[in-house]
Amino acid sequence: MKLDSKIPEGHISQKWTDYKDHLKLVAPNNRPKIDIIVVGTGLAGASAAASFAEMGYNVKAFCYQDSPRRAHSIAAQGGINAAKNYQNDGDSIYRLFYDTIKGGDYRAREANVHRLAEVSGNIIDQCVAQGVPFARDYGGYLDNRSFGGTQLQRTFYAAGQTGQQLLLGAYSALSRQIGLGKIEMYNRHEMLELVKVNGKARGIIARNLVTGELERHSAHAVIIATGGYGNVYFLSTNAMGSNVTAGWKVHKQGALFANPCYVQIHPTCIPVHGTNQSKLTLMSESLRNSGRIWVPKKKEDAAAIREGKLKASQIAEEDRDYYLERKYPSYGNLAPRDISSRAAKEVCDAGHGIEANDTNEGVYLDFSTEIQSKGKQAAFAKGNHNPSQEEIVTLGKKWLEEKYGNLFTMYQKITDENPYETPMKIYPAVHYTMGGVWVDYNLQSTIPGCFVAGEANFSDHGANRLGASALMQGLADGYFVLPYTVSDYLADDIRTGKISTDLPEFAAAEKNVKDSIDKFLNNNGTKTVDHFHKRLGLIMWNKVGMGRTAKGLTEAISEIAALKAEFLKDVYVPGSADELNPELEKALRVADFIELGQLMAIDALQRNESCGGHFREEYQDAEGETLRDDVNFKFVGAWEYKGDDISKEELHKEDLNYEFIKIAARNYK
Repeated sequence: MKLDSKIPEGHISQKWTDYKDHLKLVAPNNRPKIDIIVVGTGLAGASAAASFAEMGYNVKAFCYQDSPRRAHSIAAQGGINAAKNYQNDGDSIYRLFYDTIKGGDYRAREANVHRLAEVSGNIIDQCVAQGVPFARDYGGYLDNRSFGGTQLQRTFYAAGQTGQQLLLGAYSALSRQIGLGKIEMYNRHEMLELVKVNGKARGIIARNLVTGELERHSAHAVIIATGGYGNVYFLSTNAMGSNVTAGWKVHKQGALFANPCYVQIHPTCIPVHGTNQSKLTLMSESLRNSGRIWVPKKKEDAAAIREGKLKASQIAEEDRDYYLERKYPSYGNLAPRDISSRAAKEVCDAGHGIEANDTNEGVYLDFSTEIQSKGKQAAFAKGNHNPSQEEIVTLGKKWLEEKYGNLFTMYQKITDENPYETPMKIYPAVHYTMGGVWVDYNLQSTIPGCFVAGEANFSDHGANRLGASALMQGLADGYFVLPYTVSDYLADDIRTGKISTDLPEFAAAEKNVKDSIDKFLNNNGTKTVDHFHKRLGLIMWNKVGMGRTAKGLTEAISEIAALKAEFLKDVYVPGSADELNPELEKALRVADFIELGQLMAIDALQRNESCGGHFREEYQDAEGETLRDDVNFKFVGAWEYKGDDISKEELHKEDLNYEFIKIAARNYK
């Protein structure tokens, strides 16, 4: 199979404009003749569905939640990037493009990233028009803050609930089209198979999660927008239901899966607190604007904190190691996520962790310096040029509450600790997946008519995603890319007519799903789905996590293969197929996670370099930083499914050619 990324010719600044100006169109009177299926209704899916319906296409939208408002996009906290340069600190489309490529450790496709930067400003305008309540400064202008991996302020935000507000904006556009009858909304439906007719994506098999009924749905094109696969680790910041099933099903139908080993570990999450925990909680990266990250310099102080003999406030300033500020002075606490996460692991592995549990992991995110600084500024602004310490602290806390209040409240409810008084405890956790279904410049997979958007595809973030870029990519794909590229594809379908669901391909796909369901329900195993999912997660975290070695990856490949065999033989799924059955839902998803987990380890093993979130311990420089191999590994690794034995998957390489950026060692010092 030869990969054709369909990247247009021309200068990077004109590629997208020239390209879309020459794409084929579907006339407004012909659009009602064409059906489009959108699977997933987070930011990417909701924006795409609303856009196509607004254009006049017939759209069917599917989500497994009871409402699109529950999509995991709602959990994004910190903000969304755009190159508007409102802060007059030197931002530009090129600089956002460059920061994204550099942040991804030079493993992203140049043309796609530049397009993302180009349309970023339009996203903000679109969302403001929808009523998204972005934060504003005193004069009423949209405010910005910094995020990791940048030296300027380009992140637009709505307190600590940016994802929720953006999703409500997209949901309002979606709801309008539902109300007009242009979108059929299928809540509590999960896609379990892609249907191909004559090699093209022509529909899906979906399960009604309430009744258990299997349904056939046809369309002229299918868009997958179902998010990432972080829950392969069991513990992650993802919603409990987030899964890879839709992406994995299209992979097994012929779509290549690209860079599965690229996983982002977010540096600011609430640490694991026990073995019975089922998910982890993100604390927004925006907090690193105001918080300083540190651990005790002395191991004995860290041990005393873990034992409850010392409090953070009792550690003298000179006995604190602000390790990010020490190691990366140019970026400090806003070093990129992958670098910040590994730095936290390094100090905890060295015995400086502060969390009193089985892991002894955890570092402090301390706001005391910001309270002092902002308190003095607030007092001065009120005309008080000689405030007392009490007044400074009161005003500083008030400033923090206005900026991050809901995040501080969430932290206190979860941990029963007041972050205004004592530093937050944080530690890295699995957050985002840069890998995903391989797509070309049109966001089309290797299956004609099957498009993939948002986190479900691989295209924009390389080996590490910059903070506040996930929301940007989802909305860019849905509002400003797919309407052009999918229409170009559909221009040849105006005479095709309705796709019948009575075709033998639909019957075969439905039988395949039914057989899989029946197999699980009749398995008579002895162990729960979660039993296997937790075991998979431990293998993945310990051997395909923040630090990876050839030995560990080799072991993981064989251990996951053995786990798969045991899972298929001994998993117990209660209930029946014709009812609401959450255990059956989980079993089908975990089956896909197990296969994906093995492929992730295989992909990580073949990539003999360190880059971004993929840190092979054998490949690091003298200072412990990633050591890329741009001679042998400057490519996208796209895997082709070859049957039930995942170890037989075939690797295809898309070379990454940088014409407009100079590759260099990534330096944030």
